[in-house]
Amino acid sequence: MVATTYRVSVDAIPRQNRREVWREALSGLRLDCELPEGPFQFGELSAKRSTSGAQLALLRSTEQQIVCNGHAASPAMPAMVAIIFHASGRGSITSGQRSCEFADNDVSVCDLQSPWRMTLREDFEILLLELPRERLFGRLGHNRLRLPTVLGATIAAASVRPVMRTLGGNFAVLDKADLATAEVAVTELVAGALLGETRLDAETMTQVQAGHLRRVDAAIEAQLGNASLTIADIARQEGLSQRYLQRLFERQNTTFSAYVRERRLERCCNDLIDPNYADQRIAEISYRWGFTDQAHFSRMFSATYGTSPRDFRKAVPRDVEAERTRGRPRLARGSATVLRLAPSQAARESVARQEPVLPVEPPAAPPDASHHHLKVSRETAHWGYLSRAIPPVMRVQSGALVTIETLTQHAFDDHERMIKGDPGAESVFHWTAEGKAIERRGAGPMDGSIFGRGAGEGFGVHICTGPIHVCGAEPGDVLEVQILDIWPRPSANPAFAGKSFGSNAAAWWGFQYNDLIDPPAKRETITIFETDAQAEWARAVYSYRWTPQTDPFGVRHPTMDYPGVPVDHAIVEKQPGVLAGVRIPARLHFGFMAVAPRESDIIDSIPPGYFGGNVDNWRATKGTTLYLPVAVPGALFSIGDPHFAQGDGEINGTALELSLTGRFRLVVHKRGQAAKPQVEGLAHPLLETPEAWILHGFSYGNYLRELGRNAQSEIYQRSSVDLALRNAFRATRKFLMECYRLSEDEALALISLGVDFGVTQVADGNWGVHAIVRKSMFGEAAGSCA
Repeated sequence: MVATTYRVSVDAIPRQNRREVWREALSGLRLDCELPEGPFQFGELSAKRSTSGAQLALLRSTEQQIVCNGHAASPAMPAMVAIIFHASGRGSITSGQRSCEFADNDVSVCDLQSPWRMTLREDFEILLLELPRERLFGRLGHNRLRLPTVLGATIAAASVRPVMRTLGGNFAVLDKADLATAEVAVTELVAGALLGETRLDAETMTQVQAGHLRRVDAAIEAQLGNASLTIADIARQEGLSQRYLQRLFERQNTTFSAYVRERRLERCCNDLIDPNYADQRIAEISYRWGFTDQAHFSRMFSATYGTSPRDFRKAVPRDVEAERTRGRPRLARGSATVLRLAPSQAARESVARQEPVLPVEPPAAPPDASHHHLKVSRETAHWGYLSRAIPPVMRVQSGALVTIETLTQHAFDDHERMIKGDPGAESVFHWTAEGKAIERRGAGPMDGSIFGRGAGEGFGVHICTGPIHVCGAEPGDVLEVQILDIWPRPSANPAFAGKSFGSNAAAWWGFQYNDLIDPPAKRETITIFETDAQAEWARAVYSYRWTPQTDPFGVRHPTMDYPGVPVDHAIVEKQPGVLAGVRIPARLHFGFMAVAPRESDIIDSIPPGYFGGNVDNWRATKGTTLYLPVAVPGALFSIGDPHFAQGDGEINGTALELSLTGRFRLVVHKRGQAAKPQVEGLAHPLLETPEAWILHGFSYGNYLRELGRNAQSEIYQRSSVDLALRNAFRATRKFLMECYRLSEDEALALISLGVDFGVTQVADGNWGVHAIVRKSMFGEAAGSCA
């Protein structure tokens, strides 16, 4: 179970309120800020509190100054010290005449009792651990440190950086046991680094005394389990007098016995929350660290931590085994796991090393090139992933008309009807024992070594046409995608002339899979549909249950675990006459329309996000407009996952997947210059129909950023309709307050009375909820924002 978290993101806040909300969020860390003039576009703060009074916070935002005004300690508010890991973003920390520069991966230490100022000169990400001041200073002695400071090149300083980096990368899944263990580890490493680096005040402690203190500290640590340990033992071992040792501890405002007791309690605290010792009795743990009287130990523990050892241990959740997901390969959480590290090296292969390089660089679009046609083929498609590293297959000017062909990834469910005779489809799906036309199919490792399914491992499934570079598009702009027309791709097989075919797969990733009634309890069923040239209705032709298929490379697929596996119809049992008399009304749309995300790693195509992607909203059809926030130069627009029809929810895992062609107009709206107010500062996909605005909320608006290094696995574990609904509500509130100038109370009333919320999909990892705001509610302002 994850530790209690509070999170604030200004992305969901109206522009006029963002500065105030950001300052309020920082105040929870006893900090303030000074923001530069102009719009404040981005700020995100997530924090977790531990049972011992510490707090871990992850901050991401734009350039600014973070200010500490100094906070005196009080019984209700103990003095704190901040350990800051600068994951990215250069800057400096100043206090009086003291100034320290920091860069990426540096660690700084600041005292929250004293005023200081952190100047961040660019977009940044920092991890801030606030500890009770005495916990760190008690290891060092009082009035000996010159803070703020940036840790240097000692071994201890070098060791604390990867620990902090791991905490930041796994922030979203840190539980209470991880956090408490990390506190102890970071405190020890930082204390060691400060003792090794900090210039000591000669009037307080000499270098010789500091060296003696380090030796004494190490000797005590090695013997904490010795219940009979005395100051005489340490003095004799280190060749020092007892009186001299007493003076060393007095300089730290403590005594030998108090210091030893504190260190023993910290060790017991650590073991009580460590899953490795979950089966050990409390008495065994306390005895291991030198407490021979259980009642005495319980009293001291309660006085120190405000709770009994038993209640403290009960408050720590235990991990459960992870369920099967579509995400990147991950190991099950074993009982011995404390800090979850990054995936294996095979699972973290870099896209820059592996992505295919297209044979021909497309020429720059001439100014008068108003209409383009992008055919689908192995040269213009990428399968199962997004990345800003994919070379564009076409460049167009803002305002250009583009006709784009797309293929469904389910075409091999019926080769005769959906692939045979079609040069584009045959070039993409070609797969023999000698090789595949498109090797990578998904966002997993290219060597396919984790589960042996194939290159990409199937973690991402959509055939995407593109990307298209839209000239002039820059991060912070918005790409307007006008959907002018959509039509089915006809079958190229003469035996099925004049018809188009699609597939619906009731798959293992669908919402229904663990709730089936008829035997067998675990089954996947494919239903093939057809439509005619008018494309108004579709009817079922036949169905069959998935039976294990062996691909041309000899890999057996017991389930639909890899995209584009050729289905051998000689070994499946077809069921004709299914859904007799039932007609499926057309809702032609593209489930996948995306710009490239700013994250540099390869991105699984399944979970949608701020960049669009696999949104799966059937309302994105002919005559509507989709707005997407641009994250990389040129936007890099890709499209795929064509659907003939889909209901809200996409319950069984897929829609009626049928290859389509669409005609679009691509328009760039420059940041700060947009003629349409609704696109200014857009942070999520926005769909406009003639009748309504449709806002999208996902379980995580930017799961790649929010869930850290393991985001592409964690998103499948952590999605919920509750989270998606809350984000859809926040997006709607922000939209109404900004675009129609409503107060928050007015927006809340309208949201409850006139806005329809629906479940877009629960099949794509990052679940979606949409909000439909009818334009007719605004009278004369119906068609545009204020």
